[in-house]
Amino acid sequence: MAARAPAHPHGGHPPTVEGRLRPALALRRNVVEFAQRSWQEHGDVVRMVVGPRGLDREMWWLHHPDAAAKVLSGASWRSFAKRDQVYDEIATWLGRGLLAAEGEDWTRQRRVLQPVFTHAAVNDYTDLMVEEMESVISGWPVAAAPTPVDLGERMQHLTLRVVLRALFGESASDATQRVRRSFPALSAAIISRGLTPLRLPAAIPTAGVRRARAARTDLVDLVDAMVEARRSGRTTGGDDLLGHLLTARDGERLLSDGEVRAQALVFLLAGHETTSSALTYTLHLLGRHPDVQDRLRTEVHDVLGERRPSATDAASLPETTAALKEAMRLYPSAPVLGRLAVEDDEIMGYPVAAGTSVVVAPWTIHRHPDFWVDPLIYDPSRFTTNGPRPQPAHRYAWMPFGGGPRACIGQHFSMVESVLALALILRSHRVAPTRSTDADHLPVGAHLTLVPTTPVLATLSRLP
Repeated sequence: MAARAPAHPHGGHPPTVEGRLRPALALRRNVVEFAQRSWQEHGDVVRMVVGPRGLDREMWWLHHPDAAAKVLSGASWRSFAKRDQVYDEIATWLGRGLLAAEGEDWTRQRRVLQPVFTHAAVNDYTDLMVEEMESVISGWPVAAAPTPVDLGERMQHLTLRVVLRALFGESASDATQRVRRSFPALSAAIISRGLTPLRLPAAIPTAGVRRARAARTDLVDLVDAMVEARRSGRTTGGDDLLGHLLTARDGERLLSDGEVRAQALVFLLAGHETTSSALTYTLHLLGRHPDVQDRLRTEVHDVLGERRPSATDAASLPETTAALKEAMRLYPSAPVLGRLAVEDDEIMGYPVAAGTSVVVAPWTIHRHPDFWVDPLIYDPSRFTTNGPRPQPAHRYAWMPFGGGPRACIGQHFSMVESVLALALILRSHRVAPTRSTDADHLPVGAHLTLVPTTPVLATLSRLP
């Protein structure tokens, strides 16, 4: 059990990580391991100072739901802005879309994009998504004997195909390889530059910057070509997301091509990496818990039979949804969420100065023993009505999509996609672990989302 911060510290600094260089190197090496260790050694609110004196940077790590609520919602959420280094890098490389926008710009974008992600709008995209899921899953090879596959690689391919189809409709068929080639270089540049205490200017052409520039050019060219083809009438969209973006209005004004591009790039990033992560770890855990897997398969057959699912079916699969939510508790796709204090404020009794970077850590909050019974045990019944280990009442004890006004606008889209993809996989395949994945808990790190540091191997056997 982690140490606890004093309930009423009466001012002063939180417990502080010693040193400046070594913690900074540990943070860059593996942000998830650093978050876990800082919590275990120092408690619920942890301070660190990195970088040489005069150029140093103060960071606070927050491992308690009360601290998350303070930063992400309530009366003072605007005191903690998305202006830390990571979001600054996201804006530099992907554009200042909804994910990185601030102030009135964010308010305007949220207002314009909200109709694109309503339940009714997601229903429009679901037929495209399910058709693509069925195509990918039916194309998985059938081996004479169970053969290990990398769940991470396979789920990333599946979710990328789905999000490209939802975004670009029939025009997406040639885009998969370009996006798979380009996004890793961008993600690596964003997270490495976002976490370093002393950033070199992006104009200095380091090897990583050169790779990121080439990747960004490729992605921008791809999206711009799709937008131009749609605006000119050379291609037509049905109910895909690009069509909704091109008709979205800010008052009487349509979004510009640059605004459409920024939203499309963010959607590509968030729409496939987060869902891929959720499915990868859910399948891994279901392989380790065949009794849960069998219950889910029974539910899927009872609800769907052999027919193609629709968006409304996701709400009729509570066991499947619970299995996903519990995997997302143990393996949140966004293990840390950064903010910058733009005004002097207070967090859990400690005064925090403007200019301080604050990091909310869903990774540790989701495992906090004050809120979760047996927090390291995989138990989907936490998210059903009669489980022996109930879900805590605290709104911020489970927050894979963030929280407050800046919570992920696409969370309904993501959950529908994830539940239906898992249902289709389990209807036709059985997942089983290999000896290299003989434990529930896997080594992980983070780029822009949670990533396994070793392949997540399992067998996926087609059912008769």
